[in-house]
Amino acid sequence: MSARRGFEEGSDGRFGGFLRSLLSGIPWSEMTERVDTERIKAPGGGLLRVLNPNGRIELVGEDRDDIVVEVAKRARAESEEEAQRLLDTIRLVEEESADGLVLEVVIPRRWNRHGHVNLELRVPRALRVECESVNGKVSVAGMRAAVAARSSNGAVCVEDVTGDVHVATANNKVACLGNCGRLLARSSNGKIDIGEHSGSVDASTSNGLIRATVEAVGPEGVLLATSNGRIVLELPDVLDAEVDVRVDNGVIRSELELDGATRASDGRLRGTLGRGGAPIRLRTSNGSISLR
Repeated sequence: MSARRGFEEGSDGRFGGFLRSLLSGIPWSEMTERVDTERIKAPGGGLLRVLNPNGRIELVGEDRDDIVVEVAKRARAESEEEAQRLLDTIRLVEEESADGLVLEVVIPRRWNRHGHVNLELRVPRALRVECESVNGKVSVAGMRAAVAARSSNGAVCVEDVTGDVHVATANNKVACLGNCGRLLARSSNGKIDIGEHSGSVDASTSNGLIRATVEAVGPEGVLLATSNGRIVLELPDVLDAEVDVRVDNGVIRSELELDGATRASDGRLRGTLGRGGAPIRLRTSNGSISLR
């Protein structure tokens, strides 16, 4: 039950009527919502791109051969009729390309701030997917192919993916859990959490903590960098790697037994794990680094 309806079904409805009359004079006070469900044939090219300018994207891989999309639309206007008209103009557009399918939410430009869409997709696991939202969270889970997930102003979460992963956000956090493959993670103003990862990692943020647990290191190693924040890295017990850690303003804490370890007064630690090999490079300008 909506808050508006709950008010109007009070003891005598007088407060609901008063509230409606009060809001009626406020621009964009009326809101309308609707959820549409669409079934779409999976693209033959193997790539699915999802674009949403204003709202959330949630994509889950399943053992299926088609794509199911729930489109939750919300629109605001100065009247119910105008809100409904705006709602009807918001569309999910399909466009086929040589390598796959593009699904794009289209909101009329002059109403962009007052139209909002959340997408929930269930797709075949083997599809390569690229998801991008301007103002909304992006989450992807359960895929068995390459994934790219981006948001300008929202968190990004990728979980249980086997394949290369590229995640990026400008003003929020990044979370990656239980993935296997090469991981590239970027955030301008947010922390990066990486858990139970198998494969190479390249993660950086300008302002935030980086915390990573790597269960198996790929040949390209682990590269973590932040300008203002801590770095915490947990590595597997048995590992062949070359370690290079540098801090400009902070401390280095290492629980690892490094062969030929050298610790410089300028905040640098170097050494070898096992027979050497994969690079482990950690950098922060202002913060501590913990290596376990």
